[in-house]
Amino acid sequence: MSSSDILDLDDVDRSMLRALVQDGEISAGELGRRFGLSQPAAWRRVRRMEEAGIICGLRREVDRARLGFGVTVFLGVKLATKGRVSLEDFERAVTAIPEVQVVQHVLGLFDYRLRVVARDISDFERVLRRRIMTLPGVGQVEANVLLTEERRPGPLGQ
Repeated sequence: MSSSDILDLDDVDRSMLRALVQDGEISAGELGRRFGLSQPAAWRRVRRMEEAGIICGLRREVDRARLGFGVTVFLGVKLATKGRVSLEDFERAVTAIPEVQVVQHVLGLFDYRLRVVARDISDFERVLRRRIMTLPGVGQVEANVLLTEERRPGPLGQ
């Protein structure tokens, strides 16, 4: 992506993005009222940001704890063997595990970062031993248990 591909946003656009991050179902009419715009003007701004790929879809959050998944663990996974086939085999196998919510191929000490949910620590241990450690190419694994999480809207400026 070049700098010419980046959409120039003004303060109102950034404020609208922050509002949309907080409530993805907010109407263009409500956005207009909040930021001194007409409903059509607010809708055009949102539409322009959607067309530029800045806003990508709506998503619902699921309270994992209320579904019985009270433990979240981030795993750093270093593969024992390198090579394109082992990366593809690992990715195919790890995405088939329902408790693995996010798979990120990263640069650094580990090859992958996984977000794993479990009912409790003993359930996580079962997932780790029976499912993750048996995946193709898995070498070193480091676990970090999530204690709290604060969500931020990202680099939208102030």
